[in-house]
Amino acid sequence: MRMTLVAAALVAAAAIAAVGVGGSSGAGAFAWLRPAPPPAGWHVARTPGGATFAYPPGWRSIETDPGTASAALVEPGLIAGYLNATPRDGAETVANWSRFRPAHDREEGDRDVRLLASATGLRFRAGRGSCVIDRYSTSRTTYREIACLVSSPRSSTVIVAAAPDRIWARQAPSLERAVSTFAP
Repeated sequence: MRMTLVAAALVAAAAIAAVGVGGSSGAGAFAWLRPAPPPAGWHVARTPGGATFAYPPGWRSIETDPGTASAALVEPGLIAGYLNATPRDGAETVANWSRFRPAHDREEGDRDVRLLASATGLRFRAGRGSCVIDRYSTSRTTYREIACLVSSPRSSTVIVAAAPDRIWARQAPSLERAVSTFAP
């Protein structure tokens, strides 16, 4: 009987470790998130509401929706990297973010949306947030994205960092670094 209880406890502990803390793949999937000021030589994008993120040299500021700030790495025939900050404007909350974001992607017409990781209570330069890493397909290609909803005493803002899945490994370090500079 005692051995059965010990075995059950070990199985339960292993299951908790496999799921992780705070999400489907847990905070470990976001170990790269280390809030930091913009690296030297990087540009800073700012929303009209004051949220900021840095983007690398070679990227350029692009026009998107009103009230947002966006930057992209444009290669011939391809947006190889994309960053966007936009004010929270719907029913999204830090508590429901891991459900809201994939549903939002589907509502925008994305297909094959797959949540790869999520975590809550993540620390940013000026607030705390919830993040997901997901993958989805559009009519042109499959993308992977980091999407975080970050709340501060002043505002709640979404930061998105995305790249085509086939070149994700090449773009991820810059995208992760940009998200680490985010301040709502």
